[in-house]
Amino acid sequence: MKLTIRHTLTFSLGTPVRAVHHLLLTALATPQQKIERWSIEMPGFAEAPTFRDGFGNKAHVVSKIKPGPEIAVTVSGTVETTDKSGVLGRLEYDPPPAMFRRTTGAAKPDPNLTAGLRDGPDRIALFHEIMGRVHQAIPAREQAQGGAEQAQSQLAHSKTAAECAQAFIGAVRGLEIPSRYVTGYLFDEDGPARFHAWAEAWDDRLGWIGFDPLLNVCPADIYIRIASGLDALGTMPIRSVPMWSEMPVETVEIVAVE
Repeated sequence: MKLTIRHTLTFSLGTPVRAVHHLLLTALATPQQKIERWSIEMPGFAEAPTFRDGFGNKAHVVSKIKPGPEIAVTVSGTVETTDKSGVLGRLEYDPPPAMFRRTTGAAKPDPNLTAGLRDGPDRIALFHEIMGRVHQAIPAREQAQGGAEQAQSQLAHSKTAAECAQAFIGAVRGLEIPSRYVTGYLFDEDGPARFHAWAEAWDDRLGWIGFDPLLNVCPADIYIRIASGLDALGTMPIRSVPMWSEMPVETVEIVAVE
């Protein structure tokens, strides 16, 4: 399937004298997707250095002096996708899978999601069982966020997808199996594409396999994969550090400790 994306993100940092932006917004070729074209537009991007981060993602660092009050980043591209039932395999720039056993504060193991489960010869069935359990908890998550109307918004969709992916990751890591957080785009026949999140879990025979607990499916040809990492914090599409001309002054009182 051929998918075309055009996504504009806007944000404001106030009026810093300088701002540094770390971007994880570049789609890379995988067994599930072939990149025909991909571009990012924002002030200062043409001079931005690029590098592979520790998780194999292609990152850009944009430094801008006296940025405007509002910054717009536009991502556009065309990707040809193939449905491989979620099986990604092993990617060229992947770090060792064991790196993704590490627990983070955002992806903690939940014993309720793995009650009665253990690692065994059929990891695929195990992963599907965990995905189903996370999916069953979604109504409670949506209710906590303010009901079905709010859950339909892009912001609520992204938040729920992130929570579901991290719940799955935490459960899988709790069984000492590598699992990682993934960002990308999800296309919907009933509306525009959405920025989305899902998870990948490691199988010794097949490599990395994708699981989308929000929809209770394995990623197919309506997904464009962007980046992966330990959790949502480490895979933010844009991370900005503003620099001000004057730093706030803090008063520190030194107290003797006996």
